[in-house]
This record gives sequence, structure tokens and C-alpha cells, in this order.
Amino acid sequence: MKTDNPFRHVAFGAVCAVTLMLSGQALAMEPLPAQPPVPADNPLSAAKIELGKMLYFDPRLSIDGTVSCNSCHNVMTNGTDNRPVSVGVKGQKGGRSAPTVFNAAFLSAQFWDGRAATLEDQAKGPILNPIEMGMPSEEAVLERLSRIPGYVARFAEVFGENGLTYDNIAKAIAAYERTLITPNSPFDRYMRGDKSAMSKEALRGMKLVESVGCTACHTGPNFAGPATLPVGKGFFQKFPTFTDNEYVRKYDFMSDTGLHSVTGREEDKHMWRVPTWRNVALTAPYFHNGAVKTLDEAVRVMAKTQLNKDLKDDEVHAIVAFLNSLTGEIPPQTLPVLPQTANMSVVGDQ
Repeated sequence: MKTDNPFRHVAFGAVCAVTLMLSGQALAMEPLPAQPPVPADNPLSAAKIELGKMLYFDPRLSIDGTVSCNSCHNVMTNGTDNRPVSVGVKGQKGGRSAPTVFNAAFLSAQFWDGRAATLEDQAKGPILNPIEMGMPSEEAVLERLSRIPGYVARFAEVFGENGLTYDNIAKAIAAYERTLITPNSPFDRYMRGDKSAMSKEALRGMKLVESVGCTACHTGPNFAGPATLPVGKGFFQKFPTFTDNEYVRKYDFMSDTGLHSVTGREEDKHMWRVPTWRNVALTAPYFHNGAVKTLDEAVRVMAKTQLNKDLKDDEVHAIVAFLNSLTGEIPPQTLPVLPQTANMSVVGDQ
């Protein structure tokens, strides 16, 4: 179905407002801020974050009680499931690889195709997706949670009387997700003055990503677009840009049309939200279809499909070393104790 395009496409070559001067070259890079943007209509609180964490880990939000948010975006590891495509209820496979939840709070739009403007919008989707968590309706979700007294009490505590609504489920999950920040990577420490934090090879790679042209898109503190871009507007780029090469054919990059699959607009064909480089060393396999198994191959693919350049092996190794320097500290996680139901199960025969 064709709809008016709610997204703003940002031209190739856009750069962020803050740059690093390294050996006379301007690099569109920034350290990761300590806190992500927080919307005025969903302020953070300890109680809301804890409620969101419970919901994030609770498989009872899926139709058969088998899949939680954490199933595909595992915060005990790298925020993904390391699968080419994720597996939902009844063993169904999705069409795209699960992006990491870590640092998603810094993205200007959510999902590979950017169809959700905010974390709150994103949190509403998978629960009702028939392949992912499979609940038939918002009303079915609310009916199930309303039968769990602990959740009813928690929602009342956080959101007030009659606080158990689908919007508030999404707000709580998004609040928890805004705590999933990975600070203090070698790159961040280097940018803040510790010149021993990065290896010579990584520093060479940092120069190369600018000179090769990678930072035309991978800018800002999350390496996913300018920090100045308003949340919800989206930072998009066409992929693949150069299509007449072996990588496009080998990895089947043309069958999924990206943003076009949401809007139906011809100009949106193969437009994708620019993904983050943060922790990219940990989140293989790569690309929207999870078709590329290793980071060094992903670097070669991007150079050829986006810039029409063939990198030498030593250039690839240096860029990979730089990308490894973007691995931050995973915030420690403890499993929540979920609200219980006495003498019954809310997950019946479906």
C-alpha cells in the first residue's frame, strides 16, 4: 500500500556538526554520550525501567509463551541473536537479521527500514507480528497481562490508575532500552584524551574510513548518522549503490527493497536506515539479510557496493581494527523476577 513518505532522506555526504582533527584531516566522529535522548512524554524512572526490563524478558508477551524481546535481542551478550534471521513463534523465520538493541536509543529511526520513528513505536511492532511474537491484537496482550496481578500493580505504580495500556507497555520497554548504552570503548577513551587506548593499526583504520569515504554515512557518536538529526526523521542511504558486482549477486542484496517495502514509493527502493558501527565486531552476521559471515568481508562488500572501490588486504585489516575499537562495555544485566500467576497459566492452548 502506498502512503505519504514520513521520512526525510539525508543526502550522501552529510557530516555531523562535531569533527575530530587527526593529522590534518577532518573526521566526522564523536565519542558516545553518557545519556541518550529521552522524550518529554516518557521520562525515565527506576520503577519504569524495572517494569520495562520485566516485559523485555517475559515470553508471555508471545502467543505461545516461547519468545521474548530478549530472544532476538539478547542483552546478556551483544544485543542480537547472531543468526542470519531471527526465529519467532512456532519456529517461523523472519526476513531480516535482528539489529542490536545496544545504543538503539541514539538512532534517529528504528528497524532496518526505519519504519518506526522511536523506541516506543518499535516496541509495539514485534509483539503483534505474526512471525515474531504472534499476539493477535493489542486487546489480547492487555487481557493477558491484566490476569497477572503483579503487572497490574506495577503499571498502576508507574503510570497511575488504569495504567495498563498498550502505549504504556511500549513506554516501559523503551525506558529500559534507553539504559542499554555501551560506553568506554577504546575509541571513546582515545577521543577523550587517552592516546594509548587505540593501536596503531586501529588509528590507521580510523584515517582510512574517512579517506575511503565510509564516514559520508557513518557519522556521529553512534556512527549511524548526524547527532543533530531529530529523532524520528531517519538517516537513510541507498544500498547497494553500485549493483554490477559479484557481491550484490552472491549475497542477494536486491530482493529486499528496504524502505520501499513500507511506503511503496519508487524513490524509496533499496533505501535503508544507516546501521550503527558500535559493537559491530560482535554482531555478525552482517547486513539486513545476515548474508555476510565475517567483518572483513563486510568491509569489502561495503567498499565495493557503496563506493565502487576494491580495498587491499592491509586496508581491510586496518579498518577492521578500527571497527573493533568501537566495542564498548556491555552494561551488567541481572535477570528480573517476573510477576507470577498462582494456580493457573495465562498461556493456554493456542
